[in-house]
Amino acid sequence: MVVPELRPWRAARPHATRVANAVRPRLARAAGAVRPGLTRATDAVQPYLVRTVAAVKPQVTRLARIPRPKAVRTWQYTAGAATAGLALAATVATAAGPWDSSGQRTAERDRAVALERTGGTDHGGDSGSTAAGPGPAPSAPSVLTALGGAANTVKSAPTGQALAAVLGPLLGNTALGTRHTAAVVDVATGKRLYGAGAGTALTPASTTKIATAVAALSALGADHRLVTRAALEADTKELVLVGGGDPTLTARADAQGWASLRELAEETATALKKRGIKTVTLSYDKTLYAGSEIHPIGVNDNLAPVSALMVDEARTDGTASGPAPRTTDPAADATRTFARFLSEHGIRTTSPGPSKATGRAENLAEVLSPPLSALVERMLTNSDNDIAEALARQTAVVDRQRADFAGGGKAIRAQLKKLGLPLAGADFHDGSGLDRDDRLTANLLTSLLVKAGDPAHPELRPALTGLPVAGFTGTLTSRYTDGAAGVVRAKTGTLTGVNTLAGTVVDQDGRLLAFAFLTSDTTDPRAAQNALDRTASALAACGCG
Repeated sequence: MVVPELRPWRAARPHATRVANAVRPRLARAAGAVRPGLTRATDAVQPYLVRTVAAVKPQVTRLARIPRPKAVRTWQYTAGAATAGLALAATVATAAGPWDSSGQRTAERDRAVALERTGGTDHGGDSGSTAAGPGPAPSAPSVLTALGGAANTVKSAPTGQALAAVLGPLLGNTALGTRHTAAVVDVATGKRLYGAGAGTALTPASTTKIATAVAALSALGADHRLVTRAALEADTKELVLVGGGDPTLTARADAQGWASLRELAEETATALKKRGIKTVTLSYDKTLYAGSEIHPIGVNDNLAPVSALMVDEARTDGTASGPAPRTTDPAADATRTFARFLSEHGIRTTSPGPSKATGRAENLAEVLSPPLSALVERMLTNSDNDIAEALARQTAVVDRQRADFAGGGKAIRAQLKKLGLPLAGADFHDGSGLDRDDRLTANLLTSLLVKAGDPAHPELRPALTGLPVAGFTGTLTSRYTDGAAGVVRAKTGTLTGVNTLAGTVVDQDGRLLAFAFLTSDTTDPRAAQNALDRTASALAACGCG
C-alpha cells in the first residue's frame, strides 16, 4: 500500500508553483500585524527587522548550540516576528527585505546580479506554443552563500562535531524508525560536513524526483519543450493526434500557460477547412512510449496510466495536483475530447482509434509545453508523479533506452553517471519514487543538490528552485508554520514505513547547506514527518561554525 504525500498542494492554477502568490498574502498579514500603518516597502520594514533580529539573536545563538532535541526549536528564534516569513533566517533578513515580488529572496537576487547571471523565478505566463513565449529562467544563483551581497558576511561552514551534537539526538528519535541515514553538505564548497550512514542506500520515496529532475534537465536541457501535434495523412484523410509525452496538456478553457488542447483543435480545424475538409477519420498515436502503462504498484490515484498522450493528467475530478481518480485509457479519452473541440469548429470525426502517424503525414498544427524548467518546478513543488514518470521516459528517449519504467530508470542512472555523481548502491525503477525497490543514498541526494548549484551547470538550477518552500508552497505549505518558514526548501517523501526529506537550508551564519534524511520502518508517518521537520529546523537555527 502506498501512502500519498501528506497534505499535497492543491493550487487552483496548475502552474502556481511560484512562491510569490503564496508569500504575498502572508507578508501583507505580517505587515498589518507589525505596523498597521505600514505603506512603504523595504526602507520602512528594514529598521524593524534590524531591531527584531537584534532582540532575538542572543536567544537564537544559545538555542542553536544546545545539542538536545527539544532545545533546538526554530519557532523560538523567530519569536517576536508577526510571521515566520518576516523573520527569515534572522541574520540574513536585515540586509534586504526577505522577499521580492516573485518570491525569491532579494539577497539571492542581489547575489545573482553580483555574479552577472540573469534569470528569474517566473516560468509562468503564456509560454505555450508561441516563439515569443518566455525561455527558461532558472532563478537560483549558482551558489547561494553571500546572501547579504558580500562574500565576507558569510561565516565559516559548520563543523562536523557541532552538527553531530545537534543532529545526532534528533535523528535518534524513535519516531524515525529502526534505520536512518543522513548527510549535510556545504553547497559553496561541496564538502560534506556531516554524515550518518550517508553511503547506505534506502528507499527514497518521492525524493527520487530530485534525481529525475537533474537527469531530465541534463539530457534535454532546461529550454526543451514537449510537442503535441495533429497530422493529416494526405492519401487517406486520416487525422492523427500525436502525443509527445506532455502530461501538462490541458483541456481547460483557461490554459494558464500550459499547452492547450482547445487551441490545437481550433488551429487544426482552420487548417482542415482551408483544404476543404470537413470530415476526417480520427486516430491517436501514443507510440512514443513503450511497455506497460500501469506502474508496478498497480492502479493508484497517485498516478495515471503512463501514456505519451493524455490531457490534464487523465484526472476525472477537475483537480490539478495530488491524488485523484483517473481515466483508464488517457490517450483515447484525450482524443475524444479533441473530437468534441473539433466538432465545435465544424469538423466531423469518426470514433477515434489507435494508429501511428507516418513520415508522410502533414503537420497541421501543434502546441508546445512550457520549457522543461517549468515542468521540473511543478513536478518538485507538487510532488507530481505523472510529470516525474513522463520526464523519466523523455530521458529514456534521448538516452536511446526503451521508453518504459525500466528504461527510464536506466536512463536516469546513465545521465547521473555522466555528471560524475556517486551512484554506489543507487537503483532506479521509476521516475516518481513510488516503487519501493528504488534505492538512493543520502550522499547521492546531497550531491544532486550541490550539482544543481554548480555554476558550471546552470541548466540544472530548476532542481533547486522547484523545491517546496517551508510554510509557503507545495507539499511544505502546511509544514514549518511555527518556525523555519522560508528558510528550508525541501522535497518530501512518504510511503508506508518510509519518510524522507532532502533539500537546502540557510543556517544562522548565512551558509547554504544541502541535506538529506532517509528513514525506514517508521510506524507513525505524522510523528516521523514532525521529527524530520525538527531536524531540518535545527540546521536553520544552527550557528555551528
